[in-house]
Amino acid sequence: IVTIVNSGFFDQVMSAAKKAGATGGTVVHARGLGSKEAMKYLGITIQPEKDLVLILAPRDRKLAIMESIMHEVGLNTAGTGICFSLPVDSAIGIID
Repeated sequence: IVTIVNSGFFDQVMSAAKKAGATGGTVVHARGLGSKEAMKYLGITIQPEKDLVLILAPRDRKLAIMESIMHEVGLNTAGTGICFSLPVDSAIGIID
């Protein structure tokens, strides 16, 4: 599960995910490049800071986790988050 939220909202993402059954996740700090998000200030483009949260979860918990995250930090909240999932065929080094 991949969630992208405004910087500083990763705690809310993880809290919501854990309520729905996630056991952990990884946060990567990023910058947004969406044309609507980039602002100019004195001729310099300012890119908003983002948190990219990666969560590996069993297929049967995926939808509940995503719905919980979107309820807490979705597009209509201060976190303005988006969430999507990608299939994982293989993973090494993960403790069950």
